[in-house]
Amino acid sequence: MKPSTPKTSTKPRRITEAELAESKVAAMAVADYNKAHFAATGTRRKYYIETFGCQQNEADSERLSGMAEEMGYTETDKTEEADLIIVNTCAVREHAEKRALSITGQYKHLKEKNPELIIAIGGCMVSQEKNKERIKHSYPYVSFIFGTSMLYRFPVLLKTYIKEHRRRFYLDTSDAGNIAEGLPVKRRNDKKAWVSIMYGCNNFCTYCIVPYVRGRERSRLPKDIINEVKGLIASGVKEITLLGQNVNSYGVGLDEPYDFPRLLSEICALDGDFSVHFMTSHPKDATKALIDVMAENPKAAKHFHLPLQSGSDRVLAKMNRRYTWAQYKKTLDYMRKKMPDITVTSDIIVGFPGETDEEFSETLSAVKEAQYDQIFTFLYSPRHGTPAAEMEEQISEETKAERMKALLDAQNEIMLARNKALIGKTFPVLCEGVSKYNKETYAGRTEGGKLVHFYADEATVGKTVHVRITDAETFSLFGEII
Repeated sequence: MKPSTPKTSTKPRRITEAELAESKVAAMAVADYNKAHFAATGTRRKYYIETFGCQQNEADSERLSGMAEEMGYTETDKTEEADLIIVNTCAVREHAEKRALSITGQYKHLKEKNPELIIAIGGCMVSQEKNKERIKHSYPYVSFIFGTSMLYRFPVLLKTYIKEHRRRFYLDTSDAGNIAEGLPVKRRNDKKAWVSIMYGCNNFCTYCIVPYVRGRERSRLPKDIINEVKGLIASGVKEITLLGQNVNSYGVGLDEPYDFPRLLSEICALDGDFSVHFMTSHPKDATKALIDVMAENPKAAKHFHLPLQSGSDRVLAKMNRRYTWAQYKKTLDYMRKKMPDITVTSDIIVGFPGETDEEFSETLSAVKEAQYDQIFTFLYSPRHGTPAAEMEEQISEETKAERMKALLDAQNEIMLARNKALIGKTFPVLCEGVSKYNKETYAGRTEGGKLVHFYADEATVGKTVHVRITDAETFSLFGEII
């Protein structure tokens, strides 16, 4: 099948003040409903959120939490205590879909015990018609579902269900999608924050469902992004991550020319003690201008996540990635020339349809040549509605597993060698809390995302400390504060 090509971007639909006011009025109505319950029973209604998938979904869940609390719900980490359960789903891989549906299936007994329980499912998975129908017919205890561009209307959807007690299935398949500003947010971390700068994707990689469930690329206004970042800095956030399906395409849909290097430069110019990260980048759009901005700005974290996906040019073409290994390597070389100590991570797909043993060997060679600090590996998973799912020569699970093992063995050797080379060096590390590795130590990450364990105390949590590396393993570093 011929790979899909990107459709022309349409101007994003920016949610109006009137539409936001409708959601605000609905939120107030639900808050009154919950106040009446508290007055009558002395107990507060609670909500629980289950999140699957990428950082964008994490950011969406923070907004859903903010809206839920604005409506008078209190968060719980126990599903059996919840009066409102929100499942924020992912559709990128089959495993994520199955997990979301499996967990939703476990909520059936909760609904039987508490008929008033409201179960809402949102996110990418339910933005597909086949999944909407599956939930409609096989999960009758689900109260309503809502697509990714319906997020801002969550109070309206919830109020409607409370009033009518009718199951509803809200999907918005608009290519442009929506951009809503000013939604309440409950941040999960007071030192790290996600900031979405754009939504959707125009790349149409043949294996990927994202353009079909999150719509076309659309950019937030620079002033809205910068104002949000200023607020985070003022609140004490130390690490800000800019999010987009392809941050390098930022500027699509804006009235005036404006690109990602300019946005990154202007954010780095803001006053305050913070660092800026971003993800994810598409190699075809990773420009020298962006790399130069990173190299020139101390606040730009020296970490670049640059998904390769395959080292075979033929497979890359079938994936509709629109670059070759040589072009990718040229970008990587320039990056390391400008920033010799940069941390580079990548994504690799194993077992894409038609991938031969020789082509997998090309990927293995590319990984060894690239010397990544870390890779995120995925067995190819057919996504219904994508061109790759219809391709012939699907690879057997056994072959995928064999190739995956060979890839991980090679990368683990690289990671151990690269980590050991850091012994004796000192890095700023944001202390995140007690280490899961050793309860007597604390842990944090370098700006490149490397996990570091070190002795500290509770007062260090949330602070950036300088740690000298004393030892290294494949997946983590060990050090001492200096």
